[in-house]
Amino acid sequence: MQNEVGGEIADALGVLLRRATRAQLYKTLTAGMGEALDELTYPVLSAVARIGPRSAADLASEVGLDRSGVTRRASRLEQAGLLRREPDPLDRRATLLVLTEHGERAVDELRRRLAAHITASLTAWPPDEAQAFARGLRRFITEGPFT
Repeated sequence: MQNEVGGEIADALGVLLRRATRAQLYKTLTAGMGEALDELTYPVLSAVARIGPRSAADLASEVGLDRSGVTRRASRLEQAGLLRREPDPLDRRATLLVLTEHGERAVDELRRRLAAHITASLTAWPPDEAQAFARGLRRFITEGPFT
């Protein structure tokens, strides 16, 4: 029985973690937010917002790209005024990618859109089931195989 539950969860995670699934979600979330913010640049902006200023090299593993891929996407975000580059105080050879105020507002909007998108997908669920799912998912993330 436990192995069946684990298999069901693994299958569901496989769908959630597919690059195509994520790209479609990012495309939906970024619609109308400017040419520089799309399904390709969203992961970089989101990662900087989530983990703070980082070099392109440090962000690469976080977003599943190589350093040059992060740099190209970060350049688009920088040209749009969403990110800026600052010298790394710990390594004078490196620069950090940092959210601008405009970038912070964009991230706030993206988070609002994501929460609304998730909430809309749960409207057919009884409220107690949706709450139980949220609690269970949080627990799975903090105590499960990803820790």
